[in-house]
Amino acid sequence: MDLFNSMQVSSSGLKAQRTRLNVVSSNLANVATTRTPEGGPYVKKDVVFTPDSSSFSSRLDQRLNKGVKGVAVEKIQDNPRPPKMVYNPSHPDADEEGMVAMPNINLLEEVADMTSAARSYEANANAIKAAKRMALKALEIGR
Repeated sequence: MDLFNSMQVSSSGLKAQRTRLNVVSSNLANVATTRTPEGGPYVKKDVVFTPDSSSFSSRLDQRLNKGVKGVAVEKIQDNPRPPKMVYNPSHPDADEEGMVAMPNINLLEEVADMTSAARSYEANANAIKAAKRMALKALEIGR
């Protein structure tokens, strides 16, 4: 694998982790949203990744480099868990029994996911920096 391929793989990782961070931020921002335009509480979003093979050149490179692939966001989907029911009869969205449907978001899970995404982003950025330094060293050797 040459330096430019490694930069492309890391670049795809940066894009994917940026999307993941944005989705986690949205989940955290809506942790107490009980009313949405669609009706009901906010539904947690999850990011689904897939190996990146979007173009002919990337497929050819994968074959030549024995399966080295980047990553892409396949879709952002709703989490299937049901909303949490919380007893709060004074809430404006409470039903006749005093239960409020709250978003299906686990705060601890989201913070862990955000930390993981931030570390992955940082690792990809460091890999690009390392490839850049190697390319510059190779140019210095050629002088």
